Amino acid sequence: MRPDTHLADFFVICTGNSDRQIRALVDYVRQTCKDVGKLPFNVEGTPESGWMLMDYSNVVVHIFNAEQRDYYDLQGLWSKSAQVLLSIQ
Repeated sequence: MRPDTHLADFFVICTGNSDRQIRALVDYVRQTCKDVGKLPFNVEGTPESGWMLMDYSNVVVHIFNAEQRDYYDLQGLWSKSAQVLLSIQ
């Protein structure tokens, strides 16, 4: 994201196929980061809403269901100014 924005150095964007999978992804990210001493500054959303955001300051993790991911289209929003480092489909 930098130098184009000061929001974060990286956005991680992923899709969960169900509320349960979104919750599992959030739990995994939270535990993995906690294991290396990183706690989120903020967590927004719920699995039931189809979107969760985990703010680790320089890394912001977005976990969407497919419908919300298409609606917000963060890749499209940032495609002209941010470099994609890795895309797994």
